[in-house]
Amino acid sequence: MAMVLYFIFFGFILTAILGLLVSWLERKVTARLQYRVGPPLFQPFTDIVKLLGKELLIPRGVSKNTFLLAPIIGIVGAMVVSTLLFVVNMYPDKTFFGDLIVVLYFLVLPSLGVILGGFASNNPLASIGASREMKLVLAYELPFILAVLAVVIKSGLAIKFGDIIAYQSQNGMFIASWSGVISFIVILLCAQAKLGLVPFDVAEAETELAAGALIEYSGPALAIFKLTKAMLFFVLPFLMTILFFGGFSAAHLLKSLFGFIGIIVLIVVVKNTNPRLRIDQALRFFWGPVTVLAILAVILAIKGL
Repeated sequence: MAMVLYFIFFGFILTAILGLLVSWLERKVTARLQYRVGPPLFQPFTDIVKLLGKELLIPRGVSKNTFLLAPIIGIVGAMVVSTLLFVVNMYPDKTFFGDLIVVLYFLVLPSLGVILGGFASNNPLASIGASREMKLVLAYELPFILAVLAVVIKSGLAIKFGDIIAYQSQNGMFIASWSGVISFIVILLCAQAKLGLVPFDVAEAETELAAGALIEYSGPALAIFKLTKAMLFFVLPFLMTILFFGGFSAAHLLKSLFGFIGIIVLIVVVKNTNPRLRIDQALRFFWGPVTVLAILAVILAIKGL
């Protein structure tokens, strides 16, 4: 019963609120950089509520069950990851063995939802967007997992969040080591792709594909997709804060808070200072220099650096 309450409150309600606030911050900063005023504080909340009140249109020829299930798959993945991260941050001594692996698996579900929804939409632009999303996932997952592996090795082969947090409380934050800095950069770039932000927004690419994989979605289904993306905007920096700054423990709460804010700032800066990459350029980027950096981080972690 307690886990159900955690799932509803921490995994959905709190994560949705914080995610929408972070997405507002990103839109506000982007607007200021472009000499615009930007949206008011509650605009992201208003957008979601308005979409929830609109009609859900289902085009002809779609795979109806898959079309409707796709957004649910994505938001459930984000909710599970967020719930686990909140629990391990509050009770690091009560985490279970392999919870890190569970988080890595469930973080794929939001992208999987976009892929399934795009292919089920019976729209050529949506299919192109879904195929690009699928290729992008195949590109960034390898360096992402290698960078996480560097953290695991550095913490003494710990695949349990509690052990990773405990190691950092005793030996210092991973971000203060060479392997930590490099793996942090790799995960930051992969997080940019997981969020579908420039320069890795090829699945949407509004100037080429309109709304890309989500072009046929409307009403509540589209609201769920947008809410999932906002939730990930909170969840991914939260995960990086645990992996590299030891989580939001009382011992170094201020440092972790600055780290969390710094991650969001870096994501916004990358989004606003880079052009969109083509899908072939994104593939070469992740399988080339980013993977090399991830392997270097693993080697340095093995050396204890």
